[in-house]
Amino acid sequence: MKLPKTMRAVKISKPGGPDVLVPTTRPVPAPGVGQILIKIAAAGVNRPDALQRAGSYAPPPTASDLPGLEGAGTVAAIGPGVSRWQVGDAVCALLPGGGYAEYCVTDQDHALAIPAGMDMVHAAALCETFFTVWSNTFMRGGLKGGESFLVHGGSSGIGTTAIQLAKAFGARVFTTAGSDEKCQACLDLGAELAINYRDADYVKVVKEATGGAGVDIILDMVGGDYISRNISALALEGRLVMIAFLGGPKAEVNFAQIMMKRLMVTGSTLRPQSDQAKAVIAEALRDQVWPLLAAGTIAPVMDSTFPLDQAAEAHRRLESSGHIGKIVLTVT
Repeated sequence: MKLPKTMRAVKISKPGGPDVLVPTTRPVPAPGVGQILIKIAAAGVNRPDALQRAGSYAPPPTASDLPGLEGAGTVAAIGPGVSRWQVGDAVCALLPGGGYAEYCVTDQDHALAIPAGMDMVHAAALCETFFTVWSNTFMRGGLKGGESFLVHGGSSGIGTTAIQLAKAFGARVFTTAGSDEKCQACLDLGAELAINYRDADYVKVVKEATGGAGVDIILDMVGGDYISRNISALALEGRLVMIAFLGGPKAEVNFAQIMMKRLMVTGSTLRPQSDQAKAVIAEALRDQVWPLLAAGTIAPVMDSTFPLDQAAEAHRRLESSGHIGKIVLTVT
């Protein structure tokens, strides 16, 4: 495959709002040792992209400065030591950055085969959310069948993924969302209860639904005053897993509750983790989750698509919080 020397991309011209995302031309990157070059067909749009655009989430030193943490396309070139993929393979991948472009490099072990029957747009919506939900809910939080699970922001990309995965593995699933329409979407995906947080106290509702016990695990991207409320909503031996702080990273917490209920409070961010850590997550997804996607048991929930040069509009949609599911940029 003959590669062009340059490619279309979208860069962050300066920290700021969606309008700082502007089209640009960049050299096509070359894959290094253990890396593949992907000709991007579609790229997912995620909250970390908006944080990077705003200047509050710097990329790792070795990553592209272009936004974009997931995408799907075909392998256009392979670097030295690559054995998993060949040129022409269709893949979706977790990216270190650079997804808002026609070409992007990533570690060979961070790519997965596109599930049977799935198109590039849907495949582009998989990796950032599935890596995040699986590693935090199942690997870190230890969710098991028969346990109860609460995910906040159930209509988001993370939320729609978490609802489906927890349900597929036999958990009782509760969620919060900000409108009746969003709550209904969560119920349609398999949630037992979807709580409109504007109208009801989720702590009270989940306590009632669990006979006063509380839930076994909470996946939270809100933070702020939700942190102490989450601790109240957890059952004995419960686990609180933090993945973002849309409501702020600081809270006043009564640690006596953590001691008395023997709770675990943990969390993680995905992007700064080592290549090996991400490869371990990818392998678990390949074995345990990708068969569910191929069978149609679970699927990414799509909100909207935008052409690459309308990335600013995609970010406006993301930050409006009106979306249900994933937003994707079409590149080719």
